[in-house]
Amino acid sequence: MSGHSKWSTIKHKKGAADAKRGQLFTKLTREITVAAREGSDDPDMNFRLRLAIDNAKSQNMPKDTIERAVAKGAGKGADGNALEELTYEAYGPGGTGFIIQTLTDNRNRAASGIRSKVTRSGGNLASNGAVSWNFEQKGLVTLEVEGADPEEVALEVMDIGAEDVDIEEDLISITFPFNEFARAKTELEALSDVRVENAELAMVPNSTVTLEKSQALQTLRLLDELEELDDVSKVFTNADFPEEVLEEFLAQQG
Repeated sequence: MSGHSKWSTIKHKKGAADAKRGQLFTKLTREITVAAREGSDDPDMNFRLRLAIDNAKSQNMPKDTIERAVAKGAGKGADGNALEELTYEAYGPGGTGFIIQTLTDNRNRAASGIRSKVTRSGGNLASNGAVSWNFEQKGLVTLEVEGADPEEVALEVMDIGAEDVDIEEDLISITFPFNEFARAKTELEALSDVRVENAELAMVPNSTVTLEKSQALQTLRLLDELEELDDVSKVFTNADFPEEVLEEFLAQQG
């Protein structure tokens, strides 16, 4: 598995979420608010909202913070209405493709921040469709194995209907078809000896670009910098990172 799933694993290992918890809570709150605004405020009737709430809980977001975010979206308050969902496409180092999803209350700030990061890396923003034609929306789940053999858990996961499974020590990244995602997530939550660390709708590339070391490191830095932007909610790429480069990048992060 390549691209976003490997990046999710490397972020977990380096503890980026813990280091930037305030920023993470802001992004999770925005996602809950927009999910509640666009659909039902009942997570049992709104799968996007269920995902957002579950991910917030997995990061130990306080219950009252979650409830306020849902109420803001359901009531279509001023703050909730101000948020826009915008997607940008870009080319990065080595001709890699990027899809950058944002939730922002200031589209000019979002575009300026993204353009600055991409341009500094030697890339450029692309027109709509220039990159996204190579991506499909999938369900992406990261499981943390607790007291079990990851290989055995992976076999159980395949029986649930996974398209792709990648094992990194005690973490398992799993891709499901979009239309099977809700069912699969429910079945994964019922497995013993595992914890759903994250579940999200992801743009998964149909083909990838293998990068040499310097370009791979440059691409990883760009991913990191883009995800640090307050307006950016998710970033996806078709870059394929060699394992040794991922480990070097992890070491550089201290």
